[in-house]
Amino acid sequence: MRYYSVIIPVYNRPQEVEELLNSLLGQPVKNFEVIIVEDGSTFPCRKVVEQFANKLSVTYHAKPNTGRSDSRNVGMQLAKGDYFIFFDSDCIIPSGYFARLTEYLDTGYSDCFGGPDAAHQSFSDLQKAISYAMTSFFTTGGIRGGKQAMETFKPRTFNMGFSRAVYEKIGGFKNMLGEDIDLSICIAQAGFRVSLYRETFVFHKRRVSFTKFYRQVRNFGTARINLALLHKGSLKPVHILPALFLLGGAGIAVASFFSLWALAVPACYTILLFTDALVKTKRIKTALWSVWAACIQLTGYGWGFLRAGVSKIIFRKGLESNEKLIRIYK
Repeated sequence: MRYYSVIIPVYNRPQEVEELLNSLLGQPVKNFEVIIVEDGSTFPCRKVVEQFANKLSVTYHAKPNTGRSDSRNVGMQLAKGDYFIFFDSDCIIPSGYFARLTEYLDTGYSDCFGGPDAAHQSFSDLQKAISYAMTSFFTTGGIRGGKQAMETFKPRTFNMGFSRAVYEKIGGFKNMLGEDIDLSICIAQAGFRVSLYRETFVFHKRRVSFTKFYRQVRNFGTARINLALLHKGSLKPVHILPALFLLGGAGIAVASFFSLWALAVPACYTILLFTDALVKTKRIKTALWSVWAACIQLTGYGWGFLRAGVSKIIFRKGLESNEKLIRIYK
């Protein structure tokens, strides 16, 4: 029987770790171990993990704060399984996750897979709004596992897995922004099959404030430039859209001083987002916040993308880290 190693890096999230472990405890399929790697947290989750010691096959490993990539790599070094699964610590795993995953692997095996994320009914309106902004086709182009997509799917570590054979050939995650997309690209380039298992989804709580959400998506925009420099040809039109949104919004703001008709396009887009969010969330408050979350997502990503693009591509600043990665891994 296939044995899974579930690897979870953690930084200052003991309460969320408890929710995640409870969801893993409810899995009917039990052929997995859980490896918690504490990344130098100020508020460690050791005591939380100890509560599950007699209920789950769980290992706790504390280390200095060296980042999520190194934490996942440490987890793989400790892993006993022949297939590694990665979750973020703010995820809740549906009860049928491993049953569905096993069925997928038995009927259409892939050495690497990824699944989408969704909002649980217990999430707050803010969390549901942020989830909408990160998963809607009208904001991200469906690149995170949507039914419609403007780019080939690439697994991300909030819900990703790959075989030990992949690890032995490719190695672990690089210490960079966008490390999961980078590894997904490397896995595909090495000839391994990479698949989207759409029914193998997780509930992803994400950030708990718009300020933290903005910082996160800004980093995503920066990461896209790093990936474009590291992997030639990986930059696609869908990745540029948030930057165009930001520039277009600035242009419309200026044009509106001369004609209010300039506001017609953003008005239509706002109505589209609100209507789509209302249909999906069935709550007016969540739909209103979803519009705001979408604006934050596009603006933050667009600004991170533009700032990094101007700095690294036009002025050639801060390229040393990218060039070092290329020398080491290419």
